[in-house]
Amino acid sequence: MNRFLFRSALAIVAIAAVTPATAQAPGAKPGIVRVRLDTSRGAIMLALDARRAPKTTANFMAYVDDGRFDDTSFYRAARGKVDPTKGFVQAGIRTDAKRILPSFPFESTSKTGIRHLDATISMARGDDPASAGGNFVLTVGPTPQMDARPGYKGYAAFGHVVGGMEVVKRILAEPSGGGFDSMKGQMILRPVRLIRAVRIDGTAKPTGGPKVWLLTPRRG
Repeated sequence: MNRFLFRSALAIVAIAAVTPATAQAPGAKPGIVRVRLDTSRGAIMLALDARRAPKTTANFMAYVDDGRFDDTSFYRAARGKVDPTKGFVQAGIRTDAKRILPSFPFESTSKTGIRHLDATISMARGDDPASAGGNFVLTVGPTPQMDARPGYKGYAAFGHVVGGMEVVKRILAEPSGGGFDSMKGQMILRPVRLIRAVRIDGTAKPTGGPKVWLLTPRRG
């Protein structure tokens, strides 16, 4: 009898330990939203920090849930001069006004504490921090020059690559040229197709806006 009660107690403890974990999808973590980018070079898995960078993550997920990143591309490979295996790649809607969403509050690294380390995802932008929207970068190696500092607002980092960094590195190594100013020589000659962006965690929250970009055929 004692042996039976002991085994029953162990079973109850085991059930109690497993139940909370099975309430979430395998691998899901509170405050983290995972996204898979399917590209013509392979898949890349992202983990976005919705707790520390809620506005930036919400913006990115609106593009994902609307399908605004689907059938776009990785078009820029910014390699380091000293070590060309380091740098960042850039992807998104480029200047396609039909896909763009309204601007959102800028969350700098000084606010979020998310630094530009290896495998960081951050929003691309122009001179105005409020210009961040439908384009993003993935870093290969630390890029502290993108962090905020006195007199410089930096960029909005909001998560990390957690799978497929070998794909990111292959994209960084793509032949490049063209461009001008800060992008001179960095435009990928044959852009890598971003086939689709897929939400892994949570419930999709599409904006409900018209998908005007689907009304015109895609140009190569």
